[in-house]
Amino acid sequence: MKTLANLFDQFDHLDTSINKWLVANSILLLRICMGLVFLIFGFLKFFPGISPIEDLATRTTTVLTMRIFSGPRAMDFVAGLECIIGLCFLSGRFLRVGVWLMAIQLIGAMSPLLLFPGELFPGPLHAPTLAAQYILKDIILIAAGMVIASTWTGARIVAKPRSFRSTLRSRVAGVVRNQRTTLASN
Repeated sequence: MKTLANLFDQFDHLDTSINKWLVANSILLLRICMGLVFLIFGFLKFFPGISPIEDLATRTTTVLTMRIFSGPRAMDFVAGLECIIGLCFLSGRFLRVGVWLMAIQLIGAMSPLLLFPGELFPGPLHAPTLAAQYILKDIILIAAGMVIASTWTGARIVAKPRSFRSTLRSRVAGVVRNQRTTLASN
């Protein structure tokens, strides 16, 4: 039994160390990963026939821009927008601009759900097509963008290490607000 308790204590130490590392690095890694995703997917859109959602993205962009961008120009617009977002996220420069551009891009990316629902959810059970699934996964990018956006004014994750055992029955911690900062900004 003592060996089991010792193993658990070693795991608890490892778990706490990993948590400290995650607190220190996770937002930076999230920003870099999002930057890579936007840059790579944007870059691929410059090459006709590579993106599996090219036709839908072109039609959507044409509708949303009221035909200002159509055909290949629509894809070039989306590709350029995604590359700019990716570069903002990767470099950390103009991050606020990048997040706002990402919000605009994601509104556009999600809008086929409203513009073309019959095409994305066909059949008697209205199961999503592969294109609809491709679009729906963007909700994760929205949440990740919100985390990145929260750092604009200096928000940071703060480590308050607790043992693994002490967290087993507790719920996920909420957001802790600094009352002095809140009162001073009002």
